Amino acid sequence: MSSRLHKVMVSRHDTESANLFSYILGFTLSIILTGWAYLATTHHVFGGWGLVATLFLLATVQFVVQVVYFLHLGQEARPRWKRLLLIMMITFVLILVLGSIWIMYNLNYRMTQDQIHHYLQTQDGGI
Repeated sequence: MSSRLHKVMVSRHDTESANLFSYILGFTLSIILTGWAYLATTHHVFGGWGLVATLFLLATVQFVVQVVYFLHLGQEARPRWKRLLLIMMITFVLILVLGSIWIMYNLNYRMTQDQIHHYLQTQDGGI
């Protein structure tokens, strides 16, 4: 085997090994973050807006982990277009999530107890 071919094969093996480690680390971090979000929700660690803020923080960290470890953003030679698409995607997701939270908060604020009681009776077949 020539020296050049040997260097290429070793370099390729190192790259594949680094990618595998990156995927395993990203998967492990994603599982841990998902577990924390689940436990924070089911065990009522925080209430109200504290829980929303905690879940938002965990989702943001999860997003960064997936972008770095699975999509390898920033490791390519010309990441400008991918960054632009990433910024657009983040904008759309923020509009969707924050808009949904605003709508739910607004509906909760505007509904009276009689409306809630009537809704529950019609949906559940009576209380």
